[in-house]
Amino acid sequence: MTAPWTAGEDPQVHPIARSGDLVHIRQAIRTLSQECRLSLVDQTKMITAASELARNTLIYGGGGTVSSGLVSANGKRGVAAVFEDSGPGIADVEQAMTDGWTSGGGLGLGLSGARRLVDDFQLVTAPGEGTTVTIIKWVR
Repeated sequence: MTAPWTAGEDPQVHPIARSGDLVHIRQAIRTLSQECRLSLVDQTKMITAASELARNTLIYGGGGTVSSGLVSANGKRGVAAVFEDSGPGIADVEQAMTDGWTSGGGLGLGLSGARRLVDDFQLVTAPGEGTTVTIIKWVR
């Protein structure tokens, strides 16, 4: 799945290099979610998923970027975010997607929790090659 950015709309690209960047990313996702007219509940889900993934990008991927924007496909519209890092990648994706598993001191809700909060979720990773996570929340 690649994010089908809405025609005429270039995605916003934000760095993920320090903890302060997470606040800017949440604000950007909130603004896009409001523009797209996601329900308040769906706005909260998208913002939460984006926040978790941005945090993972910073902590485990050593930083990276997020591209976000409005998307459309098959008559639907939504908000997408693509998180990319050049970190160590994920050696065992199945384990990393297991509820409660953590590679650090967190709660282990990052990847699996983010997947449950959004409508479309794609994870592409390989050891030594970094990680790309794409999420989309569609208007219902």
